[in-house]
Amino acid sequence: MKTLASIIAIGMMAFIFTANSFAADTEHRLEALAHAEEAVKHGEMGHASELLMHAEDSLKHARDAMQEDGDAHMKKAIMQLEEAIEHAKMDHADVATQHARKAMKHLRESGVRKMH
Repeated sequence: MKTLASIIAIGMMAFIFTANSFAADTEHRLEALAHAEEAVKHGEMGHASELLMHAEDSLKHARDAMQEDGDAHMKKAIMQLEEAIEHAKMDHADVATQHARKAMKHLRESGVRKMH
C-alpha cells in the first residue's frame, strides 16, 4: 500500500511540474502571437517604429517558447521576426509587415491559438 501511495505522489509531482512548464510555454507562445499581430496592424498603417517594438517583443517571447519546447515552425517564426525587425529599423514598414505576417503564420502552425 505504501508503494501505491508513493507512486501516486510521484505521479502528482510530475504532473504539477509538467503543467507549470506547459503553462509558461503556452504563455510565451500566446504573447509572441499577440505581439506579431500588433506588429502587422501597425505595419499596415505604415508605422515602422511601432511595428519594430511589437516585433521585438514577439521575438523575445518566441525565443523563450523555443527554449521551452520549440519546433521547426517556431524556428521559422523567429527567423521571420528577425527579418521584420531589420526592415523596420530601415523604415521599410511594408517589407517588415510581410515578414511579421509570415511569423504569425508559423506561430500558428507551431500550435499557437489565440485565446479570448
